[in-house]
Amino acid sequence: MNRSLSSWVLLLLLLLLLLPVLSAGAADQKPRKPRPSDKCPVCGMFVAKYPDFAGQIVFKDGSVTFFDGSKDLFKYYLNLAVYNPKRKQQDISAIFVTSYYSLAPIDGRKGWYVTGSDVFGPMGRELIPFENEAEAKEFKADHKGKTILKFPEVTVGVLRDLE
Repeated sequence: MNRSLSSWVLLLLLLLLLLPVLSAGAADQKPRKPRPSDKCPVCGMFVAKYPDFAGQIVFKDGSVTFFDGSKDLFKYYLNLAVYNPKRKQQDISAIFVTSYYSLAPIDGRKGWYVTGSDVFGPMGRELIPFENEAEAKEFKADHKGKTILKFPEVTVGVLRDLE
């Protein structure tokens, strides 16, 4: 094999080995646990005290921002220019929220959110997250919920109505 061909073969093998690393996305991200010192950037509360409502945004550089509830996570996400002017939504690699029934972290972008229920979070009225629509419907019926929303349907106006 000539030198040029062997260089191409080596480069191809290297790319094949790196492809899984380069293509890792939000599905490959793992949620992290907040430390006792981690504070919500929106309200200043210590997040570790509220594991049943905690959320997090993971940035592409590996840094994580923790929240005491989905409502504050959305406030931050929808207004990055105020809370973290050096960041853009494109810098985010994953969003995790805690599912109400399982108390497990789920992909926040795929979650279902119930508003207006009789369940309150650390900051009062809250967006209550669920992994699937069936759970959200059950909760809405059991807890006098107002609406069920998908991630892109949560707006500044929705958040204002929770205040």
